[in-house]
Amino acid sequence: MEQGARNLLLRGAEQLGVHLGPNELGKLSLFAAELKKWNRKINLTAIRSDEDIALKHFVDSLALCRLIHKGRFLDIGSGGGFPVIPLKIVLPRLEAVSVDAVEKKIIFQRHAARALGLHGFTALHVRAEEMAATHAAHFDWVVSRAFADIPTFVRMAAPLLAPGGRIVAMKGKEGRGEAEAVRRALDDLGVTVVALEEFALPISGDERALIVMAKQG
Repeated sequence: MEQGARNLLLRGAEQLGVHLGPNELGKLSLFAAELKKWNRKINLTAIRSDEDIALKHFVDSLALCRLIHKGRFLDIGSGGGFPVIPLKIVLPRLEAVSVDAVEKKIIFQRHAARALGLHGFTALHVRAEEMAATHAAHFDWVVSRAFADIPTFVRMAAPLLAPGGRIVAMKGKEGRGEAEAVRRALDDLGVTVVALEEFALPISGDERALIVMAKQG
């Protein structure tokens, strides 16, 4: 990762209240390099420049540190490994599982995890709907980053949620409107919105919303 992109990443993380030491910065730089290398062979992301990877992938992923510090974490529809791998790098004690239906993306994530020396990280090539057979009521956090509409995501996530756990949909500026539009559908699913955090991403100013949901009762 070029020095200019590293500086953007450091500034963006600092504004989120996330400290990146030499170890974390080194791993994120290596992850960016592997992402770009593999992206030439398989379609992992349309975001290609160091600066855009730093801001639109890494800083965007680290915004979850506003909510998450520990526990058992599941990323549904993780693609090239976002937000799960940047989050795992800065929160090494997080027990992280990543799921995607595209096998090539999971193969890349497994390679990246080995290269980065990540422990307590599992990447699974499976459809999220199938996970209830093996991971029912298991996770403290189930997250997706613009993966699907909220009710579709919640149908997948709710059976996997441990008691007291939270479902988090990472959305853009449309997040509040989407959350309000689906309140009745969520109620039918036995889930309610318990928090909605709206903020602007550091440096880029892009609007984001974290929609936090829990099972009713």
